[in-house]
Amino acid sequence: MQKFDYDVVVLGGGSAGYAAARTATGAGLKTAVIEGGEEVGGLCILRGCMPTKALLYAAEVLHLASHVQPWGLWTANVGFDFKKVVARKNALIRDFADYRRQQLAGGKFKFIRANARFVDSHMVELKPTGVRADRPVGHDARQRIPAKISAAHFIIASGSAVAPPPLPQLHEVGGLTSDDALALKRLPKSLIVLGGGAIACEFAQFFARFGVKVTLIQRSGHILREFDTDAGIEMEKVFRREGIQVFTGTRLVEARRKGKLKMVSFEHDNQTVSADAEEILFALGRVPNTAALGLAKAGVTTDRGRIESNDFLQTSTPHIYAAGDCTGPHEIVHLAVQQGEIAAYNIAHANAPQRMDYRLLIAVVFTEPQVAFVGLTEKEAKTRGISYRAASYPFNAHGKSLIMEAKDGFVKLLAEPKSGEILGGACVGPMGGELIHEIVAVMAKRMTVHELAVMPHYHPTLAEIWTYPAEELAAQISDVPATWRGAPE
Repeated sequence: MQKFDYDVVVLGGGSAGYAAARTATGAGLKTAVIEGGEEVGGLCILRGCMPTKALLYAAEVLHLASHVQPWGLWTANVGFDFKKVVARKNALIRDFADYRRQQLAGGKFKFIRANARFVDSHMVELKPTGVRADRPVGHDARQRIPAKISAAHFIIASGSAVAPPPLPQLHEVGGLTSDDALALKRLPKSLIVLGGGAIACEFAQFFARFGVKVTLIQRSGHILREFDTDAGIEMEKVFRREGIQVFTGTRLVEARRKGKLKMVSFEHDNQTVSADAEEILFALGRVPNTAALGLAKAGVTTDRGRIESNDFLQTSTPHIYAAGDCTGPHEIVHLAVQQGEIAAYNIAHANAPQRMDYRLLIAVVFTEPQVAFVGLTEKEAKTRGISYRAASYPFNAHGKSLIMEAKDGFVKLLAEPKSGEILGGACVGPMGGELIHEIVAVMAKRMTVHELAVMPHYHPTLAEIWTYPAEELAAQISDVPATWRGAPE
């Protein structure tokens, strides 16, 4: 039997990689993590979830402080110090990243700071990253890196990188990536945002609320195309009310400089339209970070850079697994963690492997109002030919949201037409990212609209809004009794 240096080698020290290594080590497997990035922590901590949400919350507080008149309140000279806003974000991220470094370098598994590239399906060659190794205080930071490492199994968790600009001229004109936007020390006076997904929408509203003139240009018919169209339409209404110029259904034509400004031309409503701004933000998503791994030598199949894997997270080379953004199909951190855990679990328990289950897929966009869904959307139901019934209820007719002056948006439920089992939920509204988790819990227990409709909810709360579409659907599916499992018979 061939002898390997490690049972499991994980490529990448982000959320998926750390979860995989922790699980593998916990199962008694000799494990190493190889991280080649300049920084340690992964996308979520360094350039994704945490820094963007820190900035967005600051923008929300600023917006709320500037719009207190509906409550009969008055404020004067509401302003901000952008350097302090950024400094607070940086301090938070520094603490989060330091904690992750301590986890990785804590000694439970070998942590190697190097760039890895496959030599064959059981071995990678290592090259120094050019940065100092992350070691606990008191350890020598100059780490000796072996030339090659072999493993019985690999878990690739190499993450993603910012997608390239869609027009060749944009390379010459230049612009900001989402990574660059997080590192800004001063605000531009005007900004063109290319894209209409979560990243584009979050940054567009953030910059607009800090006084930047924002133009958002989206290729598809509405923003947030991963969601149902009603969600995109609602957010477009909010954005335009807040002064963001929104163009949807476009096709980029040209990019060039116009004096000190940058200009983009695009087709919209059968006309060529131009927009100019001090800066352009390329918010067109991310691509798998796999190009430098030498995957072909390991026999690992990719599709436009994305590693193909099955429900057990195995790649085309069965002893090599993949987890997180490098394999997808969804670039969401809690799924990356789950994938890392399941990949490692399946290596340790090959006779009883677990499958990834995306039935409870959750997505949240941290605009205001927040946009969220779990499970099935109407778009997906129609594409897959799944029968459903849907009902919605608006926040502008709900007591607690009226008290809060949070009148934008709605909640929506999808139910199986015969049993009433809840198949999906969506929320565009105040605290939508929190409210959606009630439906996550309901769907995890496969509850019906009848059970949700009679489940007690305190009044007045935002959460009780879910009972209204549940009641409407329960009335339509009337042959199922409306009983609550927690109530006495």
